[in-house]
Amino acid sequence: MIVRRPGMGMRDVLETAELTLDEGLVGDSWKNDTYPILDMQINIMNARAIALVARERDRWPLAGDQLYLDLDLSTANLPPGSRLTLGSAVIEITAIPHNGCSKFSSRFGTEATHFVNSPLGKDLHLRGLNARVVKPGTIRTGEIARKVQR
Repeated sequence: MIVRRPGMGMRDVLETAELTLDEGLVGDSWKNDTYPILDMQINIMNARAIALVARERDRWPLAGDQLYLDLDLSTANLPPGSRLTLGSAVIEITAIPHNGCSKFSSRFGTEATHFVNSPLGKDLHLRGLNARVVKPGTIRTGEIARKVQR
């Protein structure tokens, strides 16, 4: 799933999106933040983890991530610096942790937040990962994300 956040609390589910070096996901409010952090340009969550905590697919966008991938996001599989191809774009996993917060807790419950923030949950990155765009391009729902061999 691809989700654009055009403003506070707003979500647009997209079939196709553009990723750019400057904007991240075009039309997303990431860059409108007071202090946008490049290493938090793209937020990714595992599709199976969000399916478990959200229960209904139409609730997935409430997590606030832009990309939901059916991919092992664990530290062992995707350490910081790992790159993924998404369509014609390439993103790089960054070291900044992506943890469940009060917004996540209010939307999915304290048990879900404890689950994703547990030691195992953090190692598996059940709450997700942060990334930045390193090669602009077009992405589409249903395309397979692939690790770039370096």
